[in-house]
Amino acid sequence: MLQGLPEPSAGRSATSTWVGRRVYRFLCGLLGAAFVLVGASSILGFFAYHSPGSDVMVPTGPIGFYFVAFAGFAMIGWGGCLIGAARHPEIGRSVGTATAAALVLGAVIRMMAWLVGDYYVFPGGALRAEATAFLILALAFLWLRPPARTAVSEARS
Repeated sequence: MLQGLPEPSAGRSATSTWVGRRVYRFLCGLLGAAFVLVGASSILGFFAYHSPGSDVMVPTGPIGFYFVAFAGFAMIGWGGCLIGAARHPEIGRSVGTATAAALVLGAVIRMMAWLVGDYYVFPGGALRAEATAFLILALAFLWLRPPARTAVSEARS
């Protein structure tokens, strides 16, 4: 066994587990940082809407921007959890699984909006591309998920 590499899980070699762990960490870190940035921009959008003489791209009104800011706070928290999972992927496996579930639900919502057709005016064909990207990311989160730590592997390390 190579020093510093995790124990291989059932059916996986040590090298594929090590590479998968690195890719999973990168995926969690990159998506976590993106969520923090999107969350911060959502909060800034709320304040920009309320500044005098503001001109907004999406006319949602004050209640809509309130919910956008609230979603921004949640995105910052979710991004922080993903960044934590990137630091210790074996401990934060559930964050990746929950993220995959949320991405699948987001893809379903986008596919439903595309099927209805009322939302085509603003995003155009982006709904299909977003749904595809969400499903690919969800698959990556599930496929690259590191093996769970057990009492036996804890005793060995």
